[in-house]
Amino acid sequence: MSARLLPVDPFDLVVFGGTGDLAMRKLLPGLYHRDCDGQLPPESRIIGVSRGDLGKKAYAEAVETAIRRSTPEEQLRPEVVDRFLKRLEHVAIDAAGTTGWRKLAALLQRNGKSNGIRVFYLATAPALFGPIARNLAANELITAESRVVLEKPIGRDLDSAMAINDAVGAVFEERQIFRIDHYLGKETVQNLVALRFANALFEPLWNSAHIDHVQITVAESLGVEGRAAYYDTSGALRDMVQNHILQLLCLVAMEPPHVFAAEAVRNEKLKVLRSLRPIDNGDVTTKTVRGQYQAGAVGGQAVPGYLTELDRPASSTETFVVIKAEIANWRWAGVPFYLRTGKRMMTRQSEIVIQFKAPPYSIFGEAGGPLDANRLVVRLQPDEAVRLFLMSKDPGPGGMRLRTVPLNLAYADAFNVRYPDAYERLLLDVVRGNATLFMHKDEVEAAWTWVEPILRAWEARNDPPKPYTAGSWGPSAAIALIERDGRNWLEDAA
Repeated sequence: MSARLLPVDPFDLVVFGGTGDLAMRKLLPGLYHRDCDGQLPPESRIIGVSRGDLGKKAYAEAVETAIRRSTPEEQLRPEVVDRFLKRLEHVAIDAAGTTGWRKLAALLQRNGKSNGIRVFYLATAPALFGPIARNLAANELITAESRVVLEKPIGRDLDSAMAINDAVGAVFEERQIFRIDHYLGKETVQNLVALRFANALFEPLWNSAHIDHVQITVAESLGVEGRAAYYDTSGALRDMVQNHILQLLCLVAMEPPHVFAAEAVRNEKLKVLRSLRPIDNGDVTTKTVRGQYQAGAVGGQAVPGYLTELDRPASSTETFVVIKAEIANWRWAGVPFYLRTGKRMMTRQSEIVIQFKAPPYSIFGEAGGPLDANRLVVRLQPDEAVRLFLMSKDPGPGGMRLRTVPLNLAYADAFNVRYPDAYERLLLDVVRGNATLFMHKDEVEAAWTWVEPILRAWEARNDPPKPYTAGSWGPSAAIALIERDGRNWLEDAA
């Protein structure tokens, strides 16, 4: 079985922050893979923008190094690498100033025409989103077929998020603004939508009558490393929960949209965000835990603590968060959503666990053993997979003995083909103008509206983050939070 990959219309992609980590590690290697699959028209170009005046040749050499570093040897095709590098241009621009914009304008004139698809990807600090948008408008670079992509984080609180949305929205129409969350481009995240709404099996059970609780975990084995200075101004709640994890929660909890299209999907996600029960000073200690990793070992390798990586004697920034979230609506009343994310965890693992309620009675008696509740596990990384755990008879004579077994849909086994990664898929969705897997400004602001009271409550209490050893599953308080409800974390759920 092979993927059906469709070409897109010719486009110019302008990457602000074109020499940065995101561009070199994800965006440009991803576009190379789309070129390998024949999805990029011959006349499409990629223009890197940065402060340094590299020139076309030096920029192409840097991009080639990045592609070779991130691409397995068997996926390197010299003729495609050469073709891809010829697409590249570089312009030195002061994003907040006036230097370099006229050169960009000249490059964007394609054979004297300026009405093609233009994608402006802002892989920069959020503080530059507004100035770049204003400069694009001032230099008459925005056309009816232009789109702008905003990388997270969009602000660090509600006020700053609204200011960014207003600044960009002053020069781009909302239909032209693509707020990217790469988790929504993952194959298994989209397959969650297919499982729910393309099958008659799950949706009748997808409610508080049949589901006991939901766990969403995004665990990273890496520390903050080169991002320490940025991360200390952000923390896990801003960096992961406000965007990635809340978007996953929305896809689990939303009502069926009338059609799988941008406005319909965004409306249902927005309803979920606005239905989240507020968490403030009154219950922040019982419904949240924040932690900070100390020195330990991950995968048998000794690693330093957060303060050592930060090179500071003290910090109140959290590298770990657990939240017990509740959705106040008819479908989900009484079903807790346990949200967990952290750095320097035991392993790199992102998954969603839908824990169903246990059968009310066993007809098999003591010989059959206990009846475990069914659970559906959507593994996002690593090893994308969907598994449904069911009770089954243990083979062999001697009576009815039961055990839990998984029905396994492992993507590497079921689909023997390389599928585009999240950024590859989402970049081409931008070119197509398909905003289904992107966030509307109202979603961003609704997420901050829920997150901000938690931040304020933490600041008011001024409790330090709870320490946990690198290579563990977080502080013991995170275990206590879920065990108070008579439940356990399911680290080996998949």
